[in-house]
Amino acid sequence: MNLDPYSVTGFIDAEGCLSISIVIHPDLKTGWRVKATFLIGLHKKDRMILELILKFFGVGGIKQQGKDSVQYRVTSVKDLMEVIIPHLEKFPLITQKSADFILFKQVVNLMYNKEHLTMEGFQKILNLKASMNLGVPMSLKLAFPNIIPVERPRIENRVIRNPFWFAGFTSGEGCFMINISKKYVQLVFSINQHIRDKELMENFISYLGCGTFRAKKDHVEIRVTKSKDLTGIIIPFFNKYPIVGVKALDFADWCKAAEIVKDMSHLSTQGFKEISQIKAGLNKGRE
Repeated sequence: MNLDPYSVTGFIDAEGCLSISIVIHPDLKTGWRVKATFLIGLHKKDRMILELILKFFGVGGIKQQGKDSVQYRVTSVKDLMEVIIPHLEKFPLITQKSADFILFKQVVNLMYNKEHLTMEGFQKILNLKASMNLGVPMSLKLAFPNIIPVERPRIENRVIRNPFWFAGFTSGEGCFMINISKKYVQLVFSINQHIRDKELMENFISYLGCGTFRAKKDHVEIRVTKSKDLTGIIIPFFNKYPIVGVKALDFADWCKAAEIVKDMSHLSTQGFKEISQIKAGLNKGRE
């Protein structure tokens, strides 16, 4: 299976991380070592996705992280500059993660030109890192009290350019659920995201042409629960633009449940039992 480029970007928007780490290194002129990393960390059940992404990019490697996690990592400045960054420039991120990418790209460019080995270049990197992800740790703030965070790029009015992006994003952040109460069965497709991407999540509803939107503390969620929308929009969409990884198995089983409900077979004892068995094997219940 070969991944579509937009599907890869969608998955990165969901699960990827662009980070800059800075640790003490007495042998360097600055006294500090800078490391740029592009990574995707998943449960070991989804190692196949990382293998497909490794095949797609042709750089980096996959390592076991603890008992149940695996990570795909690219740390070579050359590979970041010549492979990862060009891909994300051609097939852009559209969540707020794209702001981190803009800053990450500037850091990698400084490293590519060896400027991180000078105090002036190192200071620039500190100022950039201060506006990325969680910022700089207290140890760096104490060591460099003159850090001035650069202005974080504003990401507005991002729209889905390609359906494969949405399939890739759903492979990471989507959820196919079944709610059961006595003889009542409800199928749900949902996506949760941090509230900083509220505007983009609202665009998902107009893009799909269905669903509802709600905010929950620091997160927002879209949900599709109407049977006609699930069978007429959601299922045909992901049949045409496939989900990858273990979640593809959840989707396939979820579709079986949708057929049972569509035929009203869930009202029978046998049909209800079949749906209950499908629900038990979805998501965290899958071996």
